[in-house]
Amino acid sequence: MSKLWKFSKMHGAGNDFVVLDGVRAALDITPSRIRALANRHMGIGADQVLVVEAASRADADFRYRIFNADGGEVEHCGNGARCFVRYVHEHGLSTRNPIRAEIGTGVILLEEGSDGEVTVNMGATSFLPGSLPFDASGLKTRQVGADTQWQLALSGAPGLTDAWRQTWLSVVSISNPHAVLRVDDAETAPVAQLGPLLESHPRFARRVNVGFLQILGPHDARLRVYERGAGETLACGSGACAAAVTGIRQGELISPVRVQTRGGTLTIAWDGQQLRMTGPAVTVYHGEIDIDRLVSQQRPIHF
Repeated sequence: MSKLWKFSKMHGAGNDFVVLDGVRAALDITPSRIRALANRHMGIGADQVLVVEAASRADADFRYRIFNADGGEVEHCGNGARCFVRYVHEHGLSTRNPIRAEIGTGVILLEEGSDGEVTVNMGATSFLPGSLPFDASGLKTRQVGADTQWQLALSGAPGLTDAWRQTWLSVVSISNPHAVLRVDDAETAPVAQLGPLLESHPRFARRVNVGFLQILGPHDARLRVYERGAGETLACGSGACAAAVTGIRQGELISPVRVQTRGGTLTIAWDGQQLRMTGPAVTVYHGEIDIDRLVSQQRPIHF
């Protein structure tokens, strides 16, 4: 007997998602099913799969779960959070606005505006290495304004210059781990080479999202992000937040910050305590799929 899963395909500034309703239907989530859904050649295709579930705590309206394309569950996704609240409203799961969503590290507040933009209160922010966690023991440091940078030695990826092999980075936890590198030009930065090396560096116990930040002016920045379990995406909401607060702490950016990504612009506001992100949430289409048949049709790609 087939097992049909209803889904919506959505995106926030090009960061794209398959969204599933786990409130009205019991979903048996497995890594192989997530990978099949996210497969861009043999499935629907997505950076992450999002699941809406009933809340498990009294101070939340829903539980919001995030799975990367590689099948692993992660703590937070800012662009996905905006799509989450749009999905809840479009599918009649709630008329509340704002909505309180339970994530792996607490509760976040999401509000849909009359202009179609969605604002997310991103929750706790920490610059302590242990909050990622990041093993900073024995590393050389330097201060840039109020921000601390660590020098990390990298090996592999032939063609990298010595400067890139001794990379200076800032670390930020926004319910999920981020490393932020300052670059002169985000478009020419070696994202494809450096991203995988840093994402899986042994000093990051749960891996890390890697942001390449270019300052354009006091309120403007350009960003590319190599995400855990997904590779480079067109946008990363929590990555934009991590980049903005890093630039503010370094004295180069002033809130609010317009962060240009390859998929669109996100606006980040931070007063040193509250961190808020505003941006689009777009529904592309709805569908249903035989999940077990989809999994059975997955094939390895041989070269």
